[in-house]
Amino acid sequence: MLNFLPSALRGLLSSLLLLLNVLLLGALILSLAVLKFLLPFKAVRGPLDRVINALGQIWVGNNGLWMGLVQRTQWQVQGTEQLSPRGWYLVSSNHQSWVDILVLQKVFLGRIPFLKFFLKQQLIFVPVIGLVWWAMDFPFMKRHSEAFLKKHPEKRGEDQATTRRACEKFSLVPTSVINFLEGTRFTQAKHDQQGSPFQHLLKPKAGGIALAINAMGEKFQSLLDVTIFYPDGPPSFWDLLAGRVRQIVVRVNELPIPAEFVNGDYSGDDAFRARMQAWVQNLWQAKDAQLAQLRLEYPHR
Repeated sequence: MLNFLPSALRGLLSSLLLLLNVLLLGALILSLAVLKFLLPFKAVRGPLDRVINALGQIWVGNNGLWMGLVQRTQWQVQGTEQLSPRGWYLVSSNHQSWVDILVLQKVFLGRIPFLKFFLKQQLIFVPVIGLVWWAMDFPFMKRHSEAFLKKHPEKRGEDQATTRRACEKFSLVPTSVINFLEGTRFTQAKHDQQGSPFQHLLKPKAGGIALAINAMGEKFQSLLDVTIFYPDGPPSFWDLLAGRVRQIVVRVNELPIPAEFVNGDYSGDDAFRARMQAWVQNLWQAKDAQLAQLRLEYPHR
C-alpha cells in the first residue's frame, strides 16, 4: 500500500502503471485482432475472441492492482454472489463519472463475462485504446442529433443497425453488454435542464436497451440492475488515480427480462414502446429510491 505518498505522486505512479497496462495488453490484443481480420471464419474467430476476452480480463485485473496499490478505498458491494462468468448478461447502471467504468469492471471481474460498452464514434480515435476497443468488438455509435436526422433521414436507424451487428457478434461468445440508460453522466445542471422527475438521476432512454434486448434477448439470461453511489460525491478520474476515493458503494439487483420485450418493435409499435418505457421508468424509480436510502446509510463525512 502506497497511500502514505503524496496524492500527486500516487496519481503519477497510477498514470504510469495504467499507461504500461494499455501499451502491453493493447499490443497483444491488436496483434490477435489482425489475425481475426485476415481470417474471418467462425472456426478461427471463436477461439480468438475467447483469447482476446481473456486478455481483456487480465487488463481489468491489472487496473485493480494499481487501484489497490495507491489507495485504501472501502468497497461495499452486494448482489454479485450468484453470477456466472459463463452467462450472457445485460447490465444497466446509473452514470456519474468516468470512474464508473473502472468500478463496474472491478466489481464484475471473474463474476460475469468481459463487459462490452457502446461508445461514441469519436472515441475510436483515442490513441491505442480506441483501436483496442475496436479489436474487442465494442460497438461505436454515431448518435446523430434530431436536427441532423431531419436533414438526412437516410441516416435514421444507423445506430440500430450498429447495435444489431454488434449483438450478433456477442452471441457467439459469453458476453456482458452494458447500457447507461441516462446516455450521459449525471450533473445537477443536466438534471435541472431536463426537468428530470427523479431526485438523483437523469431521465432514462429506453431505445438503446430495447434494441439490445431485441437483438440478443434470447441469449441474455437476466438484467443486472446496478446502482453506484459515492458517499463523498462523484470522483474525477484524477481522484481515482491519486487515491482520493474513500468509499464506493455498489448494489447489484439481478432481474428477469420480460419475454414480451424480446420480439417487439420499439420504433414501429407505439403500444410496445409505451410498455418498454414504463418498465424502464419503474427501474429508475426503484433506483432513485435506493440512492436516497444509500445517502442515509453512508452519509458524507
